[in-house]
Amino acid sequence: MKITQEIKDNTIIMTLDGELDASSSVILDEELSDPKIMSYSKILVDCAKLNYISSAGLGVFISHLQRFEDAQIKLIFYNMQDKVRNVFEILGLDLLMTIVSDYEEARTVSNE
Repeated sequence: MKITQEIKDNTIIMTLDGELDASSSVILDEELSDPKIMSYSKILVDCAKLNYISSAGLGVFISHLQRFEDAQIKLIFYNMQDKVRNVFEILGLDLLMTIVSDYEEARTVSNE
């Protein structure tokens, strides 16, 4: 798993490349736990190259959801492959998390 970050205005874009499993979820957790991330209003997660997500990977996102919501930080997933999106939908996580089709749509999601 490779995780890259790009800053645009008040938004951080995280690109996930590879498989998000138990070992790589530790790295993702460290990235999302960084206090600097709390200074952004949006966290956009580009999933175009995310080939697999385990329960540990899902757990990392779930564990940070409330903290981000409390700080009025919007967590938005986009470019999700069908097989990864199906995992979110089967578990009902698409009802808890914002999932959109592409960057343009993710960029324009309101923080409300």
